[in-house]
Amino acid sequence: MATPRVPGDEEISLPCGESVSLAELDMGMREYTCSCGERHAVVMDVHPPSRFVPEAIVEVLRETVETTDDAGEFGTIHIMGIVLEEFPERVVAEDVSENGQVGYSMLWLTDFDSRRLHAIVVELLVELMDHAISHSEDSGATTEFEEQMLDFDVNEFVEEYRRVRDFESEFDRPA
Repeated sequence: MATPRVPGDEEISLPCGESVSLAELDMGMREYTCSCGERHAVVMDVHPPSRFVPEAIVEVLRETVETTDDAGEFGTIHIMGIVLEEFPERVVAEDVSENGQVGYSMLWLTDFDSRRLHAIVVELLVELMDHAISHSEDSGATTEFEEQMLDFDVNEFVEEYRRVRDFESEFDRPA
């Protein structure tokens, strides 16, 4: 006999091979504790990029990164696209735009917990900024960026940012 399901509910495969019902994932969720025993980071297109870095950096990225898709300005969709490109076997991306019950259009579930994903995103954004500054005609800006990166510790930044943002609460605010 078929198991009764909520109308519009979908099962999404996780990178570990297990699956999760969309009904179990709400927009405030950043991590899913799986039956496999691991925690998987949960990211949705409605999550602001300031989930990972301060608004000031988001603004700089929006000013300097040209997007070539219909998503508009640089945002979470682009960040997760970079992560997916770097770790295709460890990220599941789902377009759930046809499901009017969930409140978001794109969903990413990772093989990493939310803390590790945060560090990966910061590392990839630093690489993106480093690449962008290498094309700058302002040698002073390039030198300043490189000097700042010598003192930059990704893990320290992530710990402090997560503490300031209070990721345990669903009511955190951009820093």
